[in-house]
Amino acid sequence: MVISIASQKGGTGKTSTSISLAAGLSRRGKRILLIDVDSQANSSKVLLPAYQELKKADTLYTTILDRNPLPTRPTALPNLDIVPSHILLSNTDIELTTAKDHREERLKMQLDTIKDRYDHVLLDCPPALSWLTINAFTASDKVMVIISPGYFELDSIVQISKTIAEDREYFNPQLDLLGYLFTMADSTLNSRSSLRILRQTYTDDVLKTVIPRNTDLRDAHFNKQDIFTFAPQSKSAEAYEHLIQEIFAL
Repeated sequence: MVISIASQKGGTGKTSTSISLAAGLSRRGKRILLIDVDSQANSSKVLLPAYQELKKADTLYTTILDRNPLPTRPTALPNLDIVPSHILLSNTDIELTTAKDHREERLKMQLDTIKDRYDHVLLDCPPALSWLTINAFTASDKVMVIISPGYFELDSIVQISKTIAEDREYFNPQLDLLGYLFTMADSTLNSRSSLRILRQTYTDDVLKTVIPRNTDLRDAHFNKQDIFTFAPQSKSAEAYEHLIQEIFAL
């Protein structure tokens, strides 16, 4: 299964979710490919200690902009490979606006040649509805949308849902919504109200698992580790274990 992990806003826990799912699944013996589609490259920086030494030809840039094969790289975790990102991917919209090929399929065409090597492929999407996001959605079977507490975060669901629907109509008829994942939950009124509204409005599409706000995740990434390596007994690690069970029935 190929899953895009998406959010229209930054700071929602999208990359933390991408890293945690990839690491958790790989620890269960599943062969996982994580594609870092976000030009901020935070997933790449956490999982590849020597990330700063990479050239743009070693990253997703070479696939999206130059139409070359995906440059997969092993991580320190068994069973987990990554296609790293690059800051110059931020130029994608400018470059692809005038492209005459099937610009929405550049990622899909290369991924289709290697995805059978893996049990699951996860795509860490950029926090914007761009040509990079469209490439990720076109290459995916399902989209998981990350939602954190707040009015603007809930409001963003309308636009990202429209983008998913348009990608399904024009590029990828099989694309499906995996669900909305509520992250950064705490005991505040804002958080409780946001979760209640999300469940009332999108009842059947909201995943049962809720990811708590937890400093262990931030500390794990600062130390370039996944949550299961850094703090396996933490509330965040427990929550992501539940999420893996809910989505993948493992």
